[in-house]
Parts: sequence; structure tokens; C-alpha cells
Amino acid sequence: MAGLHEQRISCPFCGENITLLLDLSVPEQDLIEDCQVCCQPMQLHYGVDADDNIWIDVQQA
Repeated sequence: MAGLHEQRISCPFCGENITLLLDLSVPEQDLIEDCQVCCQPMQLHYGVDADDNIWIDVQQA
């Protein structure tokens, strides 16, 4: 699986559901993204496993 993928998550600060655009062109990524609702920084760690399942870990940064 490669390319861009939209993923819905819940913000670890405000709990609102937001949509992120994930770049799946590499196996794993770590980045900081601000919540679109409360503007707090979220630490994202995501990737694709051997079965093409997308996984994502979202924490407060």
C-alpha cells in the first residue's frame, strides 16, 4: 500500500474526531501534528504492516 490515505482519529486532548492525511509511501513515520480543533500538538507514529493493515498510535506531544 502506498500513497496518501485519509484516517479519522480522536484528539488525545479534546477528544474531537478529526481527519488526518497519512503518507503511506514509507513503512513507518513519526511526526507532530496540531489538532485541527484545539490546536494542541499530537505525536503520531503510524505505518503499514505486512498484511497492508494501517496502524496508528496517537499521544499527547
